[in-house]
Order: sequence, then C-alpha cells, then structure tokens
Amino acid sequence: MRVFVGIILGMLLLVGAVFISDSMQTSAVANGQTAQTNRTLVNWDVVADDWHALKTRAHDDWVRISSK
Repeated sequence: MRVFVGIILGMLLLVGAVFISDSMQTSAVANGQTAQTNRTLVNWDVVADDWHALKTRAHDDWVRISSK
C-alpha cells in the first residue's frame, strides 16, 4: 500500500514541479523569435484537450455500462 501511495505522490509532485517550471517561463508570444530557447516542457493546451476527451469518454462508457 505504501508503494502505491508513494507512486501517486511522486506523480503528483512531478506534474506540480513541471507546471510550476512552465508557469515561470515567459510565453512564446512575449518572446517572439527567441521563443525557441524558452519553450515550456509541456503543451498545456493539448493536455487540457486530452483530459477533457478522457473525462468525456469515461462518462459515456460509464453511462453505457450502467444502463445495461
């Protein structure tokens, strides 16, 4: 049980650290052509879209399974 809690805490810590690191970067719009040197680690717009698609699919599957 401690292993699973450690894995979950490690994942949350990693995502939080990456988010904080990315939020401290200057945006590509503000940097213009020099944005290539200060790119963020994660494209958070894509992550948000994927997360929304995952939640929608899980909800649709839950409705389909629970209606049987």
